Amino acid sequence: MPSFDIGSIVLVGITLFAAFVNGALGYGFSSLTVPVALVFYTNRILNPALVLIEVLINLYVLFINRASVPAVWKRVYPILIGLLPGIAVGSYLLASLHPSWIKFVTYTVLLPLILVQAAGIRRPIRSEKLIGLPFGAGLGFLYSVTTVSGPPLAILFNNQGLVKREFRAGLGLIRVAESSLTAVVYYHLGLFAAESQSIFVMIMPGVLVGIPLGAYLIRRLDAETFRRICMSFDAWVVGFGLSRVLIDLKLMESPWAYSVMVLAIVIDSYLLYVFFTKGRPAARRSEGVNSDGERVGEPPATPTGGKGGTMPVPDP
Repeated sequence: MPSFDIGSIVLVGITLFAAFVNGALGYGFSSLTVPVALVFYTNRILNPALVLIEVLINLYVLFINRASVPAVWKRVYPILIGLLPGIAVGSYLLASLHPSWIKFVTYTVLLPLILVQAAGIRRPIRSEKLIGLPFGAGLGFLYSVTTVSGPPLAILFNNQGLVKREFRAGLGLIRVAESSLTAVVYYHLGLFAAESQSIFVMIMPGVLVGIPLGAYLIRRLDAETFRRICMSFDAWVVGFGLSRVLIDLKLMESPWAYSVMVLAIVIDSYLLYVFFTKGRPAARRSEGVNSDGERVGEPPATPTGGKGGTMPVPDP
């Protein structure tokens, strides 16, 4: 039986909440869990447990969106091919580098991605196949080091105008591949330690409860507002975690290191203000978007995101 301390209690609580969010929106488990859990655990201990959980969650997401897989397969297969070298390199570094430097890399990469996602910045890319392999390699590297890949996938898929079901099918395909491949590489590197297995046993009941609960309760919530609040939670926690690791690595002294957290909070608060006062109401009036974030009365999006009817898609 796993022993419970403050870190364990926080981990059980955040994974239950993250599973609730994943059940409600179809994504977000690692994006919410990792920033909080890294305050108490290293990536080397935490990642193997989360990867096993994510294999199960991603298989579920892919299964319920399987009807849309044929529509997105040709658009995501270059990314799938690029995953393997990135996962191999990232997993090796995870097993080799000092845990605090891995935390530093994790927080440093996550914070700008979350803020870009929250800002809703979109830059459509016409040559999807051209960027697929390098994007997949970078994604595999990021996932194997952090177990987080939702923000860059959201930015890419939103840029390319995937409709809601295609978005989730593409997400499911890529994340099943990356989590399964990462689990295999972790196993061969001997990263599934006893403590990682204990974490898996500890958080699995909360995942089994949280996912169906979230799927049920999202019917009573505004999904877009709920999603945006989760992004803010992520940004604030990542800002705090980055400040702490800067102190641990002696890159900045306390209390100056916490200026990073303050800056993240200020930027996110401004983006949150824009979302509630300008962006969201204006988008709904001008685009005819319903409460699920889908346009009403327009044809599906074209692959280039042109005037064929680009539909906004929720961000993981």
